[in-house]
Amino acid sequence: MDYSDNIRNKLALLPDLPGCYLMKNEEGTIIYVGKAKVLKNRVRSYFTGSHNGKTQRLVASIVDFEYIVTSSNMEALILECNLIKKHMPRYNVLLKDDKTFPYLKITNEAHPRLEVTRRVLKDKAKYFGPYPNSYAAQQTKKLLDRMYPLRKCGVMPKEVCLYYHMGQCLAPCEKEVPKSAYDEIIRDISAFLSGGHEAVKKDLQQKMQEAAEELYFERAKELRDQIMHIDALMEKQKINTADTKDRDVFGYAVDKGWMCVQILYMRQGKMIQRHSSVFPFYGEAYSDFMSYVTQYYSENPALPQEILLPELVSEGTEKPSAASAGAAVAASRLAAAVDEEDEELADGAEAVPAAEYEGGRTVADLDTGEAGTAEDAAAREAAAAEATAVGMVDPAGGAAALQEWLGLKVLVPQRGLKKQMVGMACQNSRVALDEKFRLIERDEERTSGAAFSLGQSLGLESLNRIEAFDNSNIQGANPVSAMVVFIDGKPARKEYRKYKVRTVQGPDDYETMREVIRRRYERVLKEDLPQPDLIVVDGGKGQISSAIDILQNELGLYIPVCGLVKDDKHKTAQLLIGDSAEPVPLARDSQEFYLLQRIQDEVHRFAITFHREQRGKSMVTSKLDSIPGIGEKRRKALLKHFGSLKKIKEASIEDFRVLSIGEKLAGQILAALNDEEPAVEAVSHSEDEA
Repeated sequence: MDYSDNIRNKLALLPDLPGCYLMKNEEGTIIYVGKAKVLKNRVRSYFTGSHNGKTQRLVASIVDFEYIVTSSNMEALILECNLIKKHMPRYNVLLKDDKTFPYLKITNEAHPRLEVTRRVLKDKAKYFGPYPNSYAAQQTKKLLDRMYPLRKCGVMPKEVCLYYHMGQCLAPCEKEVPKSAYDEIIRDISAFLSGGHEAVKKDLQQKMQEAAEELYFERAKELRDQIMHIDALMEKQKINTADTKDRDVFGYAVDKGWMCVQILYMRQGKMIQRHSSVFPFYGEAYSDFMSYVTQYYSENPALPQEILLPELVSEGTEKPSAASAGAAVAASRLAAAVDEEDEELADGAEAVPAAEYEGGRTVADLDTGEAGTAEDAAAREAAAAEATAVGMVDPAGGAAALQEWLGLKVLVPQRGLKKQMVGMACQNSRVALDEKFRLIERDEERTSGAAFSLGQSLGLESLNRIEAFDNSNIQGANPVSAMVVFIDGKPARKEYRKYKVRTVQGPDDYETMREVIRRRYERVLKEDLPQPDLIVVDGGKGQISSAIDILQNELGLYIPVCGLVKDDKHKTAQLLIGDSAEPVPLARDSQEFYLLQRIQDEVHRFAITFHREQRGKSMVTSKLDSIPGIGEKRRKALLKHFGSLKKIKEASIEDFRVLSIGEKLAGQILAALNDEEPAVEAVSHSEDEA
């Protein structure tokens, strides 16, 4: 059936209703999930008009689609989130799971503990966060462990531990601890983590003063250290608002098919952390941004009181200096807000609740000042109208749906401080995206530039493709070789190759190199594969001569061959080239030398990994083959049924009956396998020296 006819027929039947659509490829796999205010308009927009490169790639893969009608935008938002998690479509923005975000957790136990977790469960525990990385969460826990004596042990010990003697545990293993004591500690930790550290700090300062007056100087020093730890942890919390609300402030930027989302965490009116995510996107920018936000909150128990979302953001990055200046202005505006005392103004006039924001236009937009010009308002209105025309969820609709689903305030700020906060998040997104592109450019210069410079040092016109070889064995046992390919200074992993050595007996590195070079370049000639500009072998004059002999005298190929010699610490030391093994002078801190190090480390890693796999298989085979009554057929049956040697060793006599192995033979198998020999460890230790 013609796929275009199938799609055309289905497009004609699309309803004027909100819902989700699922795009499929030729194999019937779901490759993209989206939501729409009007399914008919949104789905049709994929197959009409022009798109950017990444969206064209998505559309070119679509051969069929399904849709699910919902009763509201909110239902479409939730359904899209669930469908993305279920199908993991290739072209969707995927927030894989909550593992990116660590939380602090006070467990719901008789004797509660404070721990860092990445798993959010409905277990009546108290969760605080999320934290942008594990280090931030661990540092906060370390401080709280010093201040609040909750249980530290995972399993209750039989006697008191060092934490009790340090004053960091109430020792429930030794004495009864009343619930009221735990309730007070949990209340204090909750207050601290919710932004009440100033009150805690003031209380500690008072206790420190009292301890000093009573000449308890050691106790005073402990309290002083705790105050210093609080100051160190909170020193970056300089950005404040007039109220004490918990907010998550979102911003995003898009350029060259990539998106960066920044989340600023405001707790008790103070910005305490931020989280940044950079990823490619294939659909419409704002829709994919809202998919990210929805997935983020789908399993997040630590909800703020308010969420601030940006408006539509145009593609392209600003200059870093401008972005940094914008962020600095936003920061100064936020800091100045500390002096404001009108909380009603902070909550009302600066931002428009989602329910009151319709068509991207409000009464406040008609002012000029902070709200922007009438042209800005008209542009916002035009953007929202365009989004509605193609059935996309616009900022107002997305915010309203999110607000209805989460049951908390979701705003799209139009002016004032909250607008500045969102602007700051967007500016940070632009800076982060620009930084990513500059790092990519630097990496390109570093890798392709290093390859070009290395080629010049070797007297080669071009050095685009490098193929490197390394051998691995243990005293001749399980000999293998491996080849890696670097193109323009970067590893091309799809072209890596592994070789089991067939003709060489014993630890003969030269003959092994001859065999592998012969096999590789016979295939290159036979299948007309691309030839390398340089061949790199692991070793010196002997390995180079072996490779050149095969290439020139047997295959008629004149490809430059060089060798990498290691020092006594097994590190890259020198580059030799040609049959005469002439050293090539390269500075140890040059990019060319770093490139050679990466090549040698990569091919050695690849060869060692393959050798370990082969040695492991041969050890299993020889162990089973040494048992009387076990031939090749039974060995294969045992490994297929149990899966591994370890599982066979752990099996009972009864488990062997399904393989028609009697009690006597089963007993012999278990006895032989459980008779461990320490020599295995010695062999394992030496493999890194292969």
